Amino acid sequence: RVQLEESGGGAVPSGGSLRLSCVTSGFYFSRYCMTWFRQVPGQEREGVVGIDSDGSTSYADSVKGRFTISQDNTKNTLYLQMNSLEPEDTAMYYCAAAARPVCEAYYEDGGVDFFDDMDYWGKGTLVTISS
Repeated sequence: RVQLEESGGGAVPSGGSLRLSCVTSGFYFSRYCMTWFRQVPGQEREGVVGIDSDGSTSYADSVKGRFTISQDNTKNTLYLQMNSLEPEDTAMYYCAAAARPVCEAYYEDGGVDFFDDMDYWGKGTLVTISS
């Protein structure tokens, strides 16, 4: 049975840091691409950062330089280190996995389009940033 379980969310002031974890089981973690998404109630879900099966990473412009994605294949766990948090980062954060090497495509201007047709999703962890 496939499981993805996020943790590490919480409430911190602007400028603070959080580290999210996504513990997975039931699939070949190292063969999947994975993405962190976030969603604010009433708004569309957006891809934030992804890591391909070869370890390549991609970041939305809004988090570039502040967020870092990593994974530990020995623990089947995905991480998201979030620094310099801003109130605009407040959202429910989800990890998701897809059985393909790549989870995103790039626009001509260098922007990233994170595919949301993922195979597996976690239930999310809430991040709240106060100003």
